[in-house]
Amino acid sequence: MYSTIQFVHSIWAYLVLAVLVITTINSLVNFFGGKEYGAKDMRLALFTLITMHIQLLIGLVLFFVSPNGLNAITSNGMGGLSSSARRLAVEHPTLMIIAVILVTIGYSKHKKQRLSTPKFKKLAIFYTLALIAVLAMIPWNQWF
Repeated sequence: MYSTIQFVHSIWAYLVLAVLVITTINSLVNFFGGKEYGAKDMRLALFTLITMHIQLLIGLVLFFVSPNGLNAITSNGMGGLSSSARRLAVEHPTLMIIAVILVTIGYSKHKKQRLSTPKFKKLAIFYTLALIAVLAMIPWNQWF
């Protein structure tokens, strides 16, 4: 079960990263380009929100069944974790949850705006911060 969930979490991460990058670039280009907000932009932002939340759910399941998650913390204690174990058990989940929160806030705030420029501004700010958080915490040495 653990290996299957880890595989799904890793594969889904490629989709999440691709969609987050596309939506962030789309928001930045349209914000600076003064474009009109359309249905495609709303779908991209919503799809990013949905994929991030699905990845969060998969990640939470993985955290509880993985030997690198809660099991590592309970068996070694926080002080007994190596830096790489701490990164997988504590830092990665925490910053990824923050990234999901940023995407959720950005999506919610952009919906309240009436004009295109403020909509793109909210998406660009929050999705860019989420992208930075995601890129900072991807375990690159295990991903490739």
